[in-house]
Amino acid sequence: MNEYLDAAVKAAREAGALIRENFGQPLQVNAEEAHDIKLELDVRSQELITKLLLAKFPDHAILGEEGSAENISSEFEWVVDPIDGTVNYFYGIPHFCISIALRQKNEIIVGVIYDPIREELWHAQRGGNAYLNGKPIEVSRSTHISQSIVSIGMSKTMAEIDVAYSIFKDLMKRARKCRLMGSAALDLAYVASGRMDAYIERSVNWWDIAAGVLLVNCAGGTVAISPSTVQSGKLSLIAWNGKIDRDEITKYYP
Repeated sequence: MNEYLDAAVKAAREAGALIRENFGQPLQVNAEEAHDIKLELDVRSQELITKLLLAKFPDHAILGEEGSAENISSEFEWVVDPIDGTVNYFYGIPHFCISIALRQKNEIIVGVIYDPIREELWHAQRGGNAYLNGKPIEVSRSTHISQSIVSIGMSKTMAEIDVAYSIFKDLMKRARKCRLMGSAALDLAYVASGRMDAYIERSVNWWDIAAGVLLVNCAGGTVAISPSTVQSGKLSLIAWNGKIDRDEITKYYP
């Protein structure tokens, strides 16, 4: 592993240990919205990740869900989601992860996703393969939506939910199964692993998807990203195995 990947893996594992030891324990809620929860542990996990990364690379910038450490002079920026799937975590649903990616001049060069409950760690480097626990992975071989399991991201606002629900209703008729998993990063990791065939979300943040985008690309899949037409400042994304006919999948994009 190169020094960037090594640092990302170390930070993900240490943050994973922190959130694993607090799973199922009483949690401090910093903010509660209609369709989202912010935990004090989100902040603590990001502070730990930031501390570890900046100790190794003090000139790098950090873009995170729980705040950023800007450095406009640096060509390197870490993109961090300290707990992707916070609502799952809060309710004791063991489906969440840490997501860490590194961008160099806006190109993702390292991606790490760590599920601390299942002890599954995905990693990829630009131009290489994608790996799960050190073993190469690749996307599924499904060629039609009718053969596929597709995950849909619902996001938080009513406008986002309405758009996602319309996609969900259509795919329920066309796909083998649809899933609402609650973690964009794990959805992408599962596409990269061939566990699911596609993931669609019309309004998502960069820290949710940065590491997973690299994983899917390195595992042989295809990713389409554009500015969201649903929520300003967010992204619209479709990730799939690249084998399903493009017209079948991109009708839901952007």
